Amino acid sequence: MHPMLNIAVRAARSAGNVISRAFEQLDKVEVEAKGSNDFVTNIDKQAENIIKDIILKSYPDHAIIGEESGLTAGKDSDYQWIIDPLDGTTNFVRGIPHFAVSIALKVKGKLDQAVVYDPIRGELFTASRGKGAQLNNVRIRVKGGKDLSGSILATGFPFKQKHNTDAYLAMFSELFAKTADIRRAGSAALDLAYVAAGRMDGYWELGLKPWDTAAGELLVIEAGGLVTDFVGGHQHSASGNLVAANPRLIKQILTDIRPHLTPAMKAK
Repeated sequence: MHPMLNIAVRAARSAGNVISRAFEQLDKVEVEAKGSNDFVTNIDKQAENIIKDIILKSYPDHAIIGEESGLTAGKDSDYQWIIDPLDGTTNFVRGIPHFAVSIALKVKGKLDQAVVYDPIRGELFTASRGKGAQLNNVRIRVKGGKDLSGSILATGFPFKQKHNTDAYLAMFSELFAKTADIRRAGSAALDLAYVAAGRMDGYWELGLKPWDTAAGELLVIEAGGLVTDFVGGHQHSASGNLVAANPRLIKQILTDIRPHLTPAMKAK
């Protein structure tokens, strides 16, 4: 295992232990709203601090972007860690056992290492650039479906961008008519990990942040899939609009959502 991936795994497991213990005593978890339909808990903050401490102990000059703390440490470093200590906070606070720790490392702007850890199921998804993707050390690959018929897609509702509801629902309707079913589980990191593992055939969502998707993106790519924005480009980190699937299926998904894109979605 790559030394930096090893550190990321250690950090993810340590954060996951804190999250798992707190999940057994949710009445003691402190919840606050940081925006419309956007929540943070003391456990998010505690888990993020644990991850940062472990990374910086080994790599004190590296930069870290955390969902809760923003950019910290070596801001000009070629090494940039992107972390979401608890992706699926709403599930967590409601007692729904579907959430994950997400940690990614970019080296000179390119995704290099990734960990998505589900502490409830004990599932550790990992990837290193050019070395493939694994689930609990077993190689995983995206599902190789040729068309949408019979496929199962994952998605997320635009709960932070409700002005895009009509456009999103039009995309949903178009895709739902052609697929076997669509899932909305509440964790972008796990959605992408499940695409990488072949559990889902594809995934799309809008309004995401880099910490939601960075680790999952590398998992999908290293598992043989593609990740693009809504027009098939590579601006998904900037726009927050993302599609992931195998190379053949992603073309069909893009074709079906294209008629429903708003000008703002096309511009990004």
